[in-house]
Amino acid sequence: MKKMKFYPLPQAGPWPAQDPFIFCAYHEDHYPKGQANLGPASSSLKGRQMGSDFNPAANWRMYHGQQIPGFPYHPHRGFETLTIVEKGWVDHTDSHGGAGRYSAGDLQWLTAGRGLLHSEMFPLVDQEKDNPLRLFQIWLNLPSKQKMVDPQYKMFWSHQLVEKEEQGARFRLWAGQFGEHKAPKPPEVSWASQKSSDFMVLRVDLEAGAKFTLPKASSTESWGRLYLYEGGDIQVNGQRMPARHYMSWLAQEELELVAGAQGAKLLYLQAPPIEEPVWQRGPFVMDSPERLQQAFQDYRAGKFGTWPWPEDEHHFGLKKERFARHADGREERLD
Repeated sequence: MKKMKFYPLPQAGPWPAQDPFIFCAYHEDHYPKGQANLGPASSSLKGRQMGSDFNPAANWRMYHGQQIPGFPYHPHRGFETLTIVEKGWVDHTDSHGGAGRYSAGDLQWLTAGRGLLHSEMFPLVDQEKDNPLRLFQIWLNLPSKQKMVDPQYKMFWSHQLVEKEEQGARFRLWAGQFGEHKAPKPPEVSWASQKSSDFMVLRVDLEAGAKFTLPKASSTESWGRLYLYEGGDIQVNGQRMPARHYMSWLAQEELELVAGAQGAKLLYLQAPPIEEPVWQRGPFVMDSPERLQQAFQDYRAGKFGTWPWPEDEHHFGLKKERFARHADGREERLD
């Protein structure tokens, strides 16, 4: 193998991705005890840039929330989001009547399609102790022919996802297929369904000295991207990958990963590309400037639906209950 290139992860903001992925956002916040409004004490909000609190040097951020951390209702069109909550809670509401609360390793797969409004709030449900949050949100492009499908979402609860550990290496398969292991079936309109044999979203934890092998992809077109976001340096096929770096390669051979003395936490994305134009501005991802402009016009015209919830930062109270309510009235409840 020729010498690999490793690139530093951004100090702030989303991690860069590669077709068909748009980017990956990683949030880790050490929130304090919650108050009656499910947010932090008002005294702790002084000096923050409220409405756009993204300070990477802070222990926690409010993001666009005013009382509760998170992202009050905003539009999406033309792509999908995979949101995985490892710590803390997320309250979801949308303009199609969908709602839910998820946590503890659950994954929400949201297909925005032709457009919807949705909110993602991070309620501080513990009032006697701190409320740590850790989540990933991966933006996955939709092919042109699927850009205007009806919005929908699926919940993949943590017990439905594959998790394995062997000799100091633990992986969790969030999407696609890894060896003999298969994640739950994604939405039929997704690129992940059309190219399921090579599509993969995988999280890997390595203890000090542990080894893990990523297999060769079946398609000659498939790319892989590996993010080393926590821990120390690792060896990738004998080459040193520095801490907090990422790499991309045409996935045509196995990659052997070996952790150093500090262990490592990694995210791996793999898929064949869609190979269509990408025109993105904010929450709209389209395939031409005309369709991108039309998305803004449709949003201003109210074609994404009206907000049916009583608050912009809607939440589901203090009860630690995981559930999903879909637009057709179907409900799923855990705990």
